[in-house]
Amino acid sequence: MMVKHILADKGTNVFTLPLDATGTDAVNALAAHNIGALVVTTPDKVIKGILSERDIVRAIKENGTDMLHRPVADIMTTRVRTCTEESTILEVMELMTEGRFRHLPVESEGKLAGVISIGDVVKRRIVEVEREAEEIRSYIASA
Repeated sequence: MMVKHILADKGTNVFTLPLDATGTDAVNALAAHNIGALVVTTPDKVIKGILSERDIVRAIKENGTDMLHRPVADIMTTRVRTCTEESTILEVMELMTEGRFRHLPVESEGKLAGVISIGDVVKRRIVEVEREAEEIRSYIASA
């Protein structure tokens, strides 16, 4: 199973922020959309960073709440790990586990094509395992 199958089910709509948005803009967007991360992009959807709740908490701890008035470029993670639509579920599970992050932008031809979360990946994996178990039960019953 591949990332493109997750995106086919959930869609490719992604909440993004421009580089000049502030930390307060990010907090408001995260709360308004009930999400855990925002991708920071250029107007033509080139990924420049990702900003998670964890990034905001760290920035406030290190620099106080004044950090919320600074551009997200000062707060975001700039070394963004990405995957492609052709990445497998197992590959992204390994990448997310190793990197200890819950959101992974999907990139196509150098531009943002979607975002998958660990919840999306686990949900898809559960569906796969249930399907495999049913196929095994059917095989055993027909033998």
